[in-house]
Amino acid sequence: MLVFPGTNSEDETLRAVRAVGLEGELVHWSQPEKLARFDAYILPGGFAYEDRIRAGAVAAHDAVMDSVIEAAQAGKYVLGICNGAQILAEAGLVPGTGPLRRPTAAFAPNASGRFQSVHVHVKLAVDPSRVPILAGIEPGAVIPAWASHGDGRLAAPDDELARIERDGHLAFVYCDRDGTTVAAPNGSALSCAGLVNAEGNVLAIMPHPERDAWTFQHLDATRDAVRGNTEEMLAPSGGIVFFEAFARAVLAEAIA
Repeated sequence: MLVFPGTNSEDETLRAVRAVGLEGELVHWSQPEKLARFDAYILPGGFAYEDRIRAGAVAAHDAVMDSVIEAAQAGKYVLGICNGAQILAEAGLVPGTGPLRRPTAAFAPNASGRFQSVHVHVKLAVDPSRVPILAGIEPGAVIPAWASHGDGRLAAPDDELARIERDGHLAFVYCDRDGTTVAAPNGSALSCAGLVNAEGNVLAIMPHPERDAWTFQHLDATRDAVRGNTEEMLAPSGGIVFFEAFARAVLAEAIA
């Protein structure tokens, strides 16, 4: 798990990774020599390099990303969450329709013009076969998460948006708890909550599934029903299904 200056949520994301049976380690941007031994990579949320120029732009050009790009091109799984998603877009890894580090789409400032932190649901918007990085995920899977960002609005020229939709790069869309697509809270084009590359091994998702991965993080009756029961309150649930699918993919690839 890659940590830049300004990264946050890395501990929660690492906890989710370990909860689903994976081994994980935090690797700082100054330690690129450590990356080669890992089977997959996660870029967590935050404000890398203070989001100077554009969110994720400076981190995308950090030398450590050379190793991540090389790994992605070799077929290894790369997951970006929130700021990690912004970095992957700026690096040209998603949607992956142009040259490296020449983004064809970006996660721009929210339509509201301010930082927003709201509970959301996202739905898998493509056939599961398009996202091998999430092995075994159900068609139309609905996952609870928190959208906590100031720059989460997908923006691109009209022809690029059409290509994203037509060619299966729109991985997740915002929806209600029943799976009905809704307008993105940040004004994102196509109600986009996540992008995937053509090969399906690089995924960028804006909302944080790790922030709704245990019962105590829930806002609904699920949490209230087990209040006072420590074991149940700390049980993985909700957004943990996202990491379970990711774990299946990583473990299957490591065994192959």
